[in-house]
Amino acid sequence: METLNIDIETYSDQDLPKVGVYKYCDSPNFEILLFAYSIDGGEVECLDLIHEALPDEIAQAICDPKVLKIAFNAQFERVCLSRYLNHLWLDPAQWHCTMVHSNELGLPASLGQCARYLNIEQQKDTRGTQLINYFSKPCKPTKANGMRTRNLPEHDPEKWQTFTDYCIQDVRTEMAIADKLNRFPVKESEWALYTLDQKINDRGAEIDHVLATAAIEIMEELTDENLEKMKQLTRLENPNSLKQFKAWLVEQGTPFEKLGKDLVEKALSLGNLPDHVAEALRLRLNLSNSSTKKYLMMDGARCSDGRIHGILQFYGANRTGRWAGRLLQVQNLPRNYLDDIGFARELVKEKDTEAISWFYDSVPDTLKQLIRTGLVAKDGHRFIISDFSAIEARVIAWYAKQDWVLDVFKTHGKIYEATAAQMFSLGAVEDYNWKSHEGKDMRQRGKIAQLALGYQGSVGALKAMGALEQGIPENELQDIVDRWRDANKKIVHFWYNTQKAVIDCLQNGGVTKGPKGLKFFKKGGFLFIQLPSGRKLAYAKAHLEEGNYGPAVFYEGQGDKVAFTKQQTYGGKLVENIVQATARDVLAEAMLRLDQEGFPIVFHIHDEAVTEVPDGKKSVEEMNEVMSVNPEWARDLPLAAAGFETKYYMKD
Repeated sequence: METLNIDIETYSDQDLPKVGVYKYCDSPNFEILLFAYSIDGGEVECLDLIHEALPDEIAQAICDPKVLKIAFNAQFERVCLSRYLNHLWLDPAQWHCTMVHSNELGLPASLGQCARYLNIEQQKDTRGTQLINYFSKPCKPTKANGMRTRNLPEHDPEKWQTFTDYCIQDVRTEMAIADKLNRFPVKESEWALYTLDQKINDRGAEIDHVLATAAIEIMEELTDENLEKMKQLTRLENPNSLKQFKAWLVEQGTPFEKLGKDLVEKALSLGNLPDHVAEALRLRLNLSNSSTKKYLMMDGARCSDGRIHGILQFYGANRTGRWAGRLLQVQNLPRNYLDDIGFARELVKEKDTEAISWFYDSVPDTLKQLIRTGLVAKDGHRFIISDFSAIEARVIAWYAKQDWVLDVFKTHGKIYEATAAQMFSLGAVEDYNWKSHEGKDMRQRGKIAQLALGYQGSVGALKAMGALEQGIPENELQDIVDRWRDANKKIVHFWYNTQKAVIDCLQNGGVTKGPKGLKFFKKGGFLFIQLPSGRKLAYAKAHLEEGNYGPAVFYEGQGDKVAFTKQQTYGGKLVENIVQATARDVLAEAMLRLDQEGFPIVFHIHDEAVTEVPDGKKSVEEMNEVMSVNPEWARDLPLAAAGFETKYYMKD
């Protein structure tokens, strides 16, 4: 036996989308119902594991390093089977995931959607959702069903047979997708990275249960108090009702079409609302403090080992190959600015809301800033956290050969000051007074330009980055755009040359070369951009259409909605994909080295790795050194990493 294609159907009383696969199968009520498989591409068989045991031959193959296990979203099968086999963690190096293969080619991450998109003969059975709801989840007890809380095969043998057929068809569909995609194989280095990713997810991160439960309790008390205050203020039966509250606002002569957080905060900042309306809006904002709901998520997904697992999705961003967040969404946690964050944590654990209000004014904001610290190092360990400094600015300058930017990163590293100095002809960075009022304004302009304009952004990008809120007059924005582009002519050329290279290869075929070993070519209906690392970015059904300014580039991919639709791209956006993908590859190689050097990674975020290291072992300096090693394919990329140690996760 060389390959084993697998699909399973399971039961648990846990809600899979809410808690993730690790908590789902950590439940004592978890079990595998059906096990469908194909050996070496042969006929698909299905085992009914409610009524029969897994044959020894199959059980041995699942653990045999010589047998490659394949599934669509293989993490689910691997983790569930690990639990089924008495918590024997199955080695992810022995698994390949067809969903990862699909994502790498920019295709849908859902089995059914991927099969439909590829128009293969073996399509997913559409009866799945109904069958899963019937057999895989608890049911509501009723007189009609004898007050049972679960449906078993004997309760509907016909449905059970259909469920078996459905499971078999999933394997056939996955195999058909794999056959179609194997024309573009995944690099072995990416499978090595997938293995590391799965080990990181298996390791998980410890949750501070005391902090999380205290925060939840405080949050619930505040919600009750605020709701009562709103009732008294508005005289509404349910002021949390959007319909009732909007009607009340109309009665007060202050109608709001929408009540999104940003809109409400902006309206409050203008200071022209009646006091009672402003107070009601502030109370409503506190009621809908969604960020503190992350405490519910982190504690709800905490497994019996006290840790949260599966918070990273390998190749979750299929345009760049970057990881996506799952469950807790570590990429989007609120930043912390509290100076004495340890003291604030203790006050929350003691549920001392009076002291929190006294020291920090806003209890909800304090809870929000402490969310990161809910992730803690286990006893006898601490987190060593290291991140790359301004990695995207370094990578884009490296590709474009924007020499003055590269010189900044090779010397003092003060990119915001240097950007302002270039834009406004302020002279040498070290000679200018950046602490003066004018100096602070100049640095702010340099910073926002550097962050907003690198990917062909203009005035809109500056506004989206908060230029107006930071006090920069609107009539200055176009001047900032023009000055930044004038100071970064080679980056501007990189946008236009990238678009030209893509148009050229879509029009004429062949391979178009770019800087640092970039290659653009079309094959099998995909536009590929090969990075210096050798990894390829893929754009499905890429083609040209006539636009307002000549040929425009289109492809099919994930937009704002679930369905795959036609998307337009352009030089700056293509450069953004290239730069972020390259930065991802730099971090990926760094993480492989960290793992080899004995730094156990518990999670990571774009340019930052978080490792859980025994007290007294290793150091920040050692980790920074490992992070800062240049990949072979980017020997001249100026890299720098900085880090710190902490007992709980935070931004330094």
